[in-house]
Amino acid sequence: MTIRPPRQPSARVIKTNFGLEFAKIGGSRYDLSDPYHLALTVRWPTFVLGAFVLYGVINLIFAALYLAHPGCIANARPGSIGDAFFFSIETLATVGYGVMAPANLYGHMVSSAEIITGMAFTAIMTGLVFVRFSKAKAKIVYSDVAVITRHNGRPTLMFRIGNARASVMTQVHVEVNALVKETTAEGGQYRRLQELPLARSSIPVFPMVLLLMHEIDEHSPLAGLDGQALVQTEMTIILSLEARDPQLAAMVYDMKAYFARDIRPGMRFVDTISQRDGRTLADLRRISLVETDEVHVMP
Repeated sequence: MTIRPPRQPSARVIKTNFGLEFAKIGGSRYDLSDPYHLALTVRWPTFVLGAFVLYGVINLIFAALYLAHPGCIANARPGSIGDAFFFSIETLATVGYGVMAPANLYGHMVSSAEIITGMAFTAIMTGLVFVRFSKAKAKIVYSDVAVITRHNGRPTLMFRIGNARASVMTQVHVEVNALVKETTAEGGQYRRLQELPLARSSIPVFPMVLLLMHEIDEHSPLAGLDGQALVQTEMTIILSLEARDPQLAAMVYDMKAYFARDIRPGMRFVDTISQRDGRTLADLRRISLVETDEVHVMP
């Protein structure tokens, strides 16, 4: 008798908007038990398509109710699904062109229920569209890579971010954490988040470009790692940012993930700031450009 191995449960791959991917078993990407969260987190094409599908389903249900009782719609062709469907659309939208109308008590009861449903549907969809449009979003440009070079004689991990909006952001706070593997004394392995302190994590004004720096000391998980050893750690660095957008009068939030392969030891960022016509110019197209740090190459 052949014993089959137990079937592995399927895992759902989750892709975040800040570059991190992971899989979950027992989790659901689309949780129908929380329709509000679902409606606000799906992409716009999915949201619009879902709204049209739901609208069509509601009209088909009421059209079937009208067809179930012949003669309940005045001036409608007997058994015509087209007449019942379009009468349902007119009723759901509370238009009432006057050509077709409820003809008996049953028709009035169904059309009254549909009018109430249509008003509720319109109110809900209006609220969802408003919330989706009113969500404040950060427009931050991140460097594609991070670099490790020397700053004031100490090895330093650096990231660069740019403000892509035409307005100045204020009250900026940035946190950087590394997801690292660790082995316990008992031989168990787990992952934990370790904070990477920045030389300056709170910035009052963010007009153009910020250079974020973490000094690599003996307490840093990056201490003593060269390029090859860094890749083998499979470390993930997560940068989270919050700032106030005065134009929106709201706080905005954003995140970015850097993997070990995205870190460039012995490199430095190319300047993005220059002077033109007496003004300071920031070229955000150069935010990811790096070059070899010929003066302070990492050992």
